[in-house]
Amino acid sequence: MSLEQDREKLRRILTAISVRRGQEFTLASGRKSDVYVDARVTTCRAEAMPLIGRLFLDKIRERGWKPAAVGGLTMGADPIVIAVARESVEAGPVVNAFLVRKEAKGHGMRRQIEGLSETSPLDVVIVDDVCTTGDSTVKAIQASREAGLNVLGALCLVDREEGARENIEAGLGCPFDRIFRVAEI
Repeated sequence: MSLEQDREKLRRILTAISVRRGQEFTLASGRKSDVYVDARVTTCRAEAMPLIGRLFLDKIRERGWKPAAVGGLTMGADPIVIAVARESVEAGPVVNAFLVRKEAKGHGMRRQIEGLSETSPLDVVIVDDVCTTGDSTVKAIQASREAGLNVLGALCLVDREEGARENIEAGLGCPFDRIFRVAEI
């Protein structure tokens, strides 16, 4: 299947099962909207995982990023980072996965970054499922940088186009891209 076909198939899945309309929703940002995108319903779906992995890898290549790993704030990013890592085994080069906790564990190794044996000086890309203001992505970028990771850029599945790009690029000096704009789904 071509990447164009992958993108169209994933768009159809997102539209059919992740987009909700018909009432007022409160988003994670606190904003109100009459459109809600529950991307995890799609990102956790077996048939969507290879599509997500291939499309994220393609966008990463398109941007010229060469990460050793992809990661993001748990829970939204979790299935995406796993899909990307899995598909990278087939496509090469291998890109590992890591998860960013909302805060460091209070026991054991007391890590906020999980899944990497070494954090410094790895090149990484931060991913997320849906970005409105980009707050979750900003937190993941900051935690990754604090752990010594070199963040090449940030990439989300669905950009609601409500300030995420500005907050990430202007606020953190981190390039940002997306697979879909909310208007496309």
